[in-house]
Amino acid sequence: MADSQDRNLPASERKIRRAREDGQVARSRDLGHLAMVGGGGAVLMAATPWLLEASQRILQVGLHFNARDVLQSGAMLERLGSLTLAFLGILAPMGGAALVLTLIASLASGGWNFTWKPLLPKFGPLNPLAGLGRMVSGDHLGNLLKSCVLAAILGIVGTAYLYTHLAQFHDSLTMSLPVAMAHTGQALVSGVGLMVLVLLVSALIDVPLQRFMMARRLKMSVQEFKQEHKELEGNAEVKAKVKARMREMARRRMFSAVPSADLVVMNPTHYAVALKYEDGQMAAPRVVAKGADLIALRIRDIAREAKVPVLQAPALARALYAHTELEQEIPARLFSAVAQVLAHVYQLKAAWAGRGAMPADLAPIEVPDDLDPHNSKPVEANVGE
Repeated sequence: MADSQDRNLPASERKIRRAREDGQVARSRDLGHLAMVGGGGAVLMAATPWLLEASQRILQVGLHFNARDVLQSGAMLERLGSLTLAFLGILAPMGGAALVLTLIASLASGGWNFTWKPLLPKFGPLNPLAGLGRMVSGDHLGNLLKSCVLAAILGIVGTAYLYTHLAQFHDSLTMSLPVAMAHTGQALVSGVGLMVLVLLVSALIDVPLQRFMMARRLKMSVQEFKQEHKELEGNAEVKAKVKARMREMARRRMFSAVPSADLVVMNPTHYAVALKYEDGQMAAPRVVAKGADLIALRIRDIAREAKVPVLQAPALARALYAHTELEQEIPARLFSAVAQVLAHVYQLKAAWAGRGAMPADLAPIEVPDDLDPHNSKPVEANVGE
């Protein structure tokens, strides 16, 4: 089976497209963490004046009471509702910013990919054996190890920063509240900056790593590649049968057109070409049937049964067979040779119908040497039934 074979071929465009349709896209969690911590911290810093003002206004309103409000439960519920809406007015923009940052991180790592398939119910993951296999897989263990290492590094960096700036946090206890908040905030910003730097390094490693792991998971075996090629190109046996059927149908149409031809040119057994010309409707004689070997003999037999003249002219037959196609007019360089034999055939038909004398023998037919595949010399033609 394909699953038991070594997958060492890169994934095809079709398999990658199907994987994306199934929701399998290389996503970096570390890039999302960087966006949330770094971008979220930048948003908080930019919105700090507005947040402080809004929080102060809500706090003032929330701590303002009078005897009438305390005694009336309806007033207290109204106050609670207004404060809740005010808090939502603060949280909603921050939540929207977090959503935008998350989308940007996802687009940066795996691009846009919208599909409903991951939401469809799947009972395969409920299999405990399959779940155990995924837990001990190389990709899962690698991600787990990477997450543990990142958590350890962040813990070490955070602990070291707090230890080295402990005195700075102690100093805030001796300051007034506004000054202490500004002092503590500056210290926290510096610490968060170090954390963001660690996440940036981790994201720079994780993004190409996730793409590499996804490409490795989508690798194909030789059997899978052959099967996909067969699906795209179609089964060779079926295609061969279809082509054979089409050739047979075209051959039948060709044979049915022989009785309406004006003459058949042969050489005498290897090639046969049936020509038809209608004055005023065709600019030049047209090929209605052609064939080699057994097909040529079949064309000859049909022509004889239909009383169509058969002309044995090897050079002309070879030239017509090599340089013409069905339902197409003959090349201009063969006009003269074909006109010569057509004129002879028309004279023969008139003589057979009693409308004229039997014509003399046909003169040698001149065919350009470069049009004859065998470069044969002109030969005298004779008419046979």
